[in-house]
Amino acid sequence: ISSIGFAILCIWAAGTLFKFEHKRLGAMILAASFPNVTYLGLPVLEQTFGSWARSVAIQMDLFATAPFLFTIGIMIVRHYGVDDSENPKSTLSFLNAPPFWAAALAVLLNLNGVIAPDWLLGTLQKLSSAVVPLMLFSLGLALSWKAIKIKNIPYVLPVVLIKILIMPLFAALVASYLPMSGQFKAAAVMDMAMPSMVLGVIFCDRYKLDSALYAMIVTITTALSLISLPLWHNVLIHEFVK
Repeated sequence: ISSIGFAILCIWAAGTLFKFEHKRLGAMILAASFPNVTYLGLPVLEQTFGSWARSVAIQMDLFATAPFLFTIGIMIVRHYGVDDSENPKSTLSFLNAPPFWAAALAVLLNLNGVIAPDWLLGTLQKLSSAVVPLMLFSLGLALSWKAIKIKNIPYVLPVVLIKILIMPLFAALVASYLPMSGQFKAAAVMDMAMPSMVLGVIFCDRYKLDSALYAMIVTITTALSLISLPLWHNVLIHEFVK
């Protein structure tokens, strides 16, 4: 959460300094601050660190990124965009979503020492095997090279700098002070180094922000992640795991 907040402050400062238009700045804040922790983060962490890292991506999403997105994130896009709905939903309405109920139930069962039966674990494992391919397929469908426009490059560059470099660096600094094992620190920071989330396009459309700019940022940061993520993996392994 601290890394997301830091990224918001960085891109807000840049946008304020250069006096970016509100609809562009709102899209830039979303793109720079919220990484693709599940659709790309989950399969990448699983392949690089092992199956145990899936829980890191899921917990980062359900207990950090998603609550921040659906509260502070919604407040930001409402401020920079246009909310023309007759009855705007509360920022806490995300708590009605089934994934959060499922996560809360799982946490309660775990805290009370309830052991899941073998038949349920087997069923869930079979269902989960389809999750990663579907995530990567949907991510591929969301990318659009047609969204890349030369005129948007000045708006894309600060987002790329924050998303690919500054935000992971800050996350690594914060993680170095946390009482966790080195592997968990490396996986958590790696998740923060993911490119911009795809879901932001929906928020840009809903609140009339610059959707084309956001789509361009997602495409470029995802393409650059093919280079940046292996580099970050090497750095994090050397720094935290050794």
